[in-house]
Amino acid sequence: MNRDRRITREELKIAVHDAYFGLKDNKDGKNADYIPYLASVDKDLFGIAVCLPDGEMITVGDCSYRFGIESISKVATAILVLKDYGSGTLLDMIGADATGMPFNSVLAILLENEHPSTPLVNAGAISAVSMVCPVGNGRGKWDAIVKNIAELCGSEVTLIDELYRSESVSNHNNRAIAWLLKSYNRIYDEPEMSLDLYTRQCSLGVTATQLSIMAGTIACGGYNPTTGKRVFDEIYAEKVTSLLASVGLYEHTGDWMFSCGIPAKSGVSGGIIGVLPGIFGIAVFAPPIDSSGNSVKGQLALKQIMDNLGLHIFNGKRAVMVEEKAVTL
Repeated sequence: MNRDRRITREELKIAVHDAYFGLKDNKDGKNADYIPYLASVDKDLFGIAVCLPDGEMITVGDCSYRFGIESISKVATAILVLKDYGSGTLLDMIGADATGMPFNSVLAILLENEHPSTPLVNAGAISAVSMVCPVGNGRGKWDAIVKNIAELCGSEVTLIDELYRSESVSNHNNRAIAWLLKSYNRIYDEPEMSLDLYTRQCSLGVTATQLSIMAGTIACGGYNPTTGKRVFDEIYAEKVTSLLASVGLYEHTGDWMFSCGIPAKSGVSGGIIGVLPGIFGIAVFAPPIDSSGNSVKGQLALKQIMDNLGLHIFNGKRAVMVEEKAVTL
């Protein structure tokens, strides 16, 4: 029996546009108000971008608006640590388990035997930043972080200074996390420098289009479909995608994978990326978030697109793009 789910590019375009226009006027959720800069962002901004393996883009809405990458940067830094150290060292020094708790939980560190658990929550992400090479060299580490994100996105990214300042004066919880990690020997460079670098990487400005290319690069096994460059080894794509599937939407990731079925990662600025291996990378941007820090419209849009196309990473069907140009890896 043929278990392929054959999808045309036109079907995908229609699904994306239907989700955009059907949800554009949704007013649920609110901007992250604990970071002053994010509270002031236009709550009606909304964009959806899809990157296919041959570099073709599908975009609708505010896909060129530059916003803070926030926690989606954790995915990029996890990739950088994998490139520097390999998957075994990442598993040993940080871990890959979901905490089942909010992304900024201090209690999770205590309950997980003094272990950060995963690079996709704050504790693990700060620990991951501390591992970035060259250790002890703040400028060198920052250059490596920015270069890696730019390569994943296929174009340059720049710091949003106002967001960085806004985050720096409100990151007391993260400072507590950094020093708690230090007391357990789970941070591997100077804590204040690691915290500052983490705060800065979260303050990099990106667009939905750039994030869809990052997601597309993961979906293509580390090969950037828009630049034609290999950003990371193919073996690490499955590791990163498994992290997304286990904790990408924090304590509600299990519900997300059950109901939607695309490994995803959110950020409190309203961005979400989704990775469907071998098929496409997708990004949605809409600032109002729910109580867990996940974009409300972003979640609804991704779920509608997946439902309309009959896609789910665990349904046993192999999605195949057909028609004008075959999508091949």
